[in-house]
Amino acid sequence: MRYEIELKPRAIRDLKSLDRTMARRIIEKLAGMQDNLAGDVKRLTNSTPEFRLRVGDYRVLFEIEGNKVLVYRVRHRKDAYS
Repeated sequence: MRYEIELKPRAIRDLKSLDRTMARRIIEKLAGMQDNLAGDVKRLTNSTPEFRLRVGDYRVLFEIEGNKVLVYRVRHRKDAYS
């Protein structure tokens, strides 16, 4: 299944606050997720948003609505789940 990636305003601000190398790496992983959610994707338990993508020490928190992936946050792993 092919997914459309949509970044929420807060996720865009999170990406802009990162150094260019890491932001570029995360964007490449998000682009790879368009095809059948490729990458290190895991469903979270008792959490909103419901899914996470692991990119090094960073976590991309997102939900899936139909064929759309809604990215809410891009956080360092120490801050992602609190």
